[in-house]
Amino acid sequence: MAREADDPPVTELLARARAGDSAALDQAFAAVYEELRRLARARRRQQSLLAGTLDTTALVHEAYLKLCRIPHPDFRGREHFLAVAASAMRQILVDGARRRLRVRRGGGAVHSAVNLDRLAAQERDAESVLAVHGALERLARVDARLERVIVFRFFGGMTETEAAAALDCSDRTIRRDWIRARAWLRLHLEPSPGG
Repeated sequence: MAREADDPPVTELLARARAGDSAALDQAFAAVYEELRRLARARRRQQSLLAGTLDTTALVHEAYLKLCRIPHPDFRGREHFLAVAASAMRQILVDGARRRLRVRRGGGAVHSAVNLDRLAAQERDAESVLAVHGALERLARVDARLERVIVFRFFGGMTETEAAAALDCSDRTIRRDWIRARAWLRLHLEPSPGG
C-alpha cells in the first residue's frame, strides 16, 4: 500500500515538528492532505449540518489552523496526527452548532424574512450535534477509549485498522469497542419510552 511507503517521511516530519520545526508540520499536513479531505468528506456526508456552511476544503483548513495552534505538537505518527485532526473537526462542528443556536435564539442578529422550515432543520441539526457532543463527554468519563473510538471512526471517518493504530490496540478490540460505544450512545441519545 502506498500509505505505508509514506509513513517514515511523515513520521520524520512529525518528529521534526515536535522539535519545533514549524515548516515540517506544514509538510506533514501537505503529505496527508488528501486523507484529511477524505475525513472531512466523511463528516460532511454524515452531518447535514455542514450543508451550506463549511465545505470539505474549509473544514480541513479550519482543522489545520487548530493543529497549528498547538504549542508543542506531539504527534506520534500518521494515524495519531489524523486522529487529532478528527478531534479538531469534531470541535469545529460543535462550535459551529453552538454558534448557530446562539444566533437562532436572538444572539444580536438582525431579523428578516427567512425560510422557517430550513431554519428549523438547521436548529435540529445543531441540537443533534450538541446532544452527541454531550453524550460523548459523558462516555469519556465512563470509558475514555470508547469515546476515542467514536471520535476516530465517526468524526474522523477512520477504518478499524487506522483507529487501532492510533489507539495502539488490535482491530478486534476496536471492532468490539465500536459496537459497545454505539450501543452506549444509542441508549443515552434515544428518548426514553413515554418521555
